[in-house]
Amino acid sequence: MGHDVRTGKRPIAGWCFALVTLAAAAPCVAQPPDAYPLKPIRFIVPFAPGGGTDVLARIVAPRMSERLGRQVVVENRAGAGGNLGTEFVAKAAPDGYTILLAYIGPISVAPSIDPKPGFDPVRDFRGVSLMATIPLVLVVHPSMPADSVQKLVALARSQPGKLTYGSAGGGTAQQLAGELFKLLTGTKIVGVPYRGGAPASLAVLTGEVDLLFTGALGVFPHVKAGRLRALAVTTAKRLASAPHLPTVAEAGVKGFEVVSWNGILVPAGTPSAIVEKLHGTVTGVLKSPEIEERLRMQGLEVPASTPGYFEQFIKDETAKWAKVVRAAGIKAD
Repeated sequence: MGHDVRTGKRPIAGWCFALVTLAAAAPCVAQPPDAYPLKPIRFIVPFAPGGGTDVLARIVAPRMSERLGRQVVVENRAGAGGNLGTEFVAKAAPDGYTILLAYIGPISVAPSIDPKPGFDPVRDFRGVSLMATIPLVLVVHPSMPADSVQKLVALARSQPGKLTYGSAGGGTAQQLAGELFKLLTGTKIVGVPYRGGAPASLAVLTGEVDLLFTGALGVFPHVKAGRLRALAVTTAKRLASAPHLPTVAEAGVKGFEVVSWNGILVPAGTPSAIVEKLHGTVTGVLKSPEIEERLRMQGLEVPASTPGYFEQFIKDETAKWAKVVRAAGIKAD
């Protein structure tokens, strides 16, 4: 539109058109890293709701939202032992709006089991922070006649191939623990993979499987309620939150130790300023007295971690578990 010949002024409609044009063009302008975040962040959990990894995400996400001033939305993308959700983040835009709650299975175990998981744990990600190291607990259904590790081993040996253990899928810490237990005890227990920790926990709760190695964070409420019986913990030392439980090694399975972990990764190419902002946010949450105490009471350790430390930690863990995978003969499901 032209000027009004009587006033010499541009009609209001013309200004509206100009503003709409500018608004439409705005998304094309790259976001300055120091302006991050400008919209909600997707926090991808590569397992079904209800498992230990999911519980951890839902404890941390609201506090991250408070510190960032934008909502951090937990989104579950389960399947293939955590590989599907991990691959989803690996292929996401490196802009800080899709982050991964990384887990030992797809990041440090999958490379030794599946030569083509759909992503490269080192090349396709940048580290933000190691969040927690997580003990596993050996639990059985209350109807099981075994009330100790020794009795469980004796029962398994007397009935080769009859007992079953659940896991969150191939390559998960739960499967590693189950297969290492079989290897060190000389027992034949059948592994049954599920699409995450929650379905695996449900399976042992209903008696569909006989036993389960699973994260303390998700299983202790069931133990306290009497729905499951805990026999031992998988760490080198007893847990302060459950000092009555022996370690699996103490109970007679020498050399047994399995510890899971979680951390935050972002797609490779994410700007360093965004990585640092996320790192400061999550470490601030984990160091808050309320969250730190809540996690420690569940047996979780909250280590200090920089992005670089976490990346090296992943490389070390990958090398460590490659040896266990070979020794136990673990194969992809």
